[in-house]
Amino acid sequence: MTTFAPDSLALNRKLPLWYQVSQSLRASILGRSPEAPLRLPTEDALAAHYGVSVLTMRQALKELETEGLITRHRRRGTFIEPSAQRGAPVRLLGSVDAIVAQQSGMSTELLEHGPTPVPSELAEFFPDLAEVAGFRRLRSDEETGEPTNHACNYVRPDVAAAIDPADLLRWPMTKVLRDAVGVRISRITDTVEARLADPETARLLEVPLLSPILHYTGVSYDEDGRAVDVARIHYRGDRFSFTVTMDS
Repeated sequence: MTTFAPDSLALNRKLPLWYQVSQSLRASILGRSPEAPLRLPTEDALAAHYGVSVLTMRQALKELETEGLITRHRRRGTFIEPSAQRGAPVRLLGSVDAIVAQQSGMSTELLEHGPTPVPSELAEFFPDLAEVAGFRRLRSDEETGEPTNHACNYVRPDVAAAIDPADLLRWPMTKVLRDAVGVRISRITDTVEARLADPETARLLEVPLLSPILHYTGVSYDEDGRAVDVARIHYRGDRFSFTVTMDS
């Protein structure tokens, strides 16, 4: 019988190895394709795959078994539970109104805002600036209070000067820029990728360290083609999805 092939993992020696392995394997299981085999490789094969001892691998598998993601059968092997919930589908939004709708319906806490150096990885979007205005927010489900995403926005200073921070407690940044500030947004580019939660993100979103999250980067451009806002948002993988809408 063909066995399930887990993703590889770069181990961090500062964290418990069994925990890192369990979370990596958990992400592989939850993100598997529907047609993927349910049978896992043997303990020895998994230990070799991750570069850990069999004892460490056994502890990681025990964690997943306790969580109900796998079942272990003597002589038969270890199997993924068919009912194990896969990660939420990734759906990309194609219009400004859709993005506003996507980000609405949540309570928002403004964690901090103020001038900040342009992050090196965002320099391509602000080639003429050394400093931008940063806004960091935590959004939660209005009904349950459960955190859903952690958002960091980097906005051109001339645009940010017209932003009332109180508006960010009521509306998404896209709506504030368009409707309150008056920016004519010509387009938004979206990028979504899977990542593992770092300590700060795990703390804010109340998820286990190294659990799977969705990392979204959205760049809003004005009618002159300038990037006016770059949003970097970490979404809980079990609490969010995106939708793609295509206009003919």
